[in-house]
Amino acid sequence: KGLKKVKLTIDMDFLYNEGIMDKLEDFLRYSVLFLYYGELFSKKQKQYLELYLEENSSFTEIAEKYGVTRQAVFDNIKRGFKQLEEYESKLKIFEREKELKKRLENLKSNFTKENLEKIIKDFGYDEVN
Repeated sequence: KGLKKVKLTIDMDFLYNEGIMDKLEDFLRYSVLFLYYGELFSKKQKQYLELYLEENSSFTEIAEKYGVTRQAVFDNIKRGFKQLEEYESKLKIFEREKELKKRLENLKSNFTKENLEKIIKDFGYDEVN
């Protein structure tokens, strides 16, 4: 198990050096975005991203599994991250869910019917039949 952590750290350092991820929060963000948008990827790209984000496989492990270069895996994952950002910038599912959660947490300590109705209206749920 400790070996997996070392491999993840090495790949995270590689991504930092390449300017893809600035911090661990980015890795976690991509993992969550992949949960939302993973089905929108091609089979191959989805497999690479699943192995990297969900199974903590290194670029080298993924490359060996698919008989490609480490650089090919890196490029594919880099493109995948860019696609995840594009999907989120257009669809805003993650952003919207975070905001809804924040508002509902606030509602727990400040519940009024008016506050609840405002959340329902702000998120467009008042138009649902």
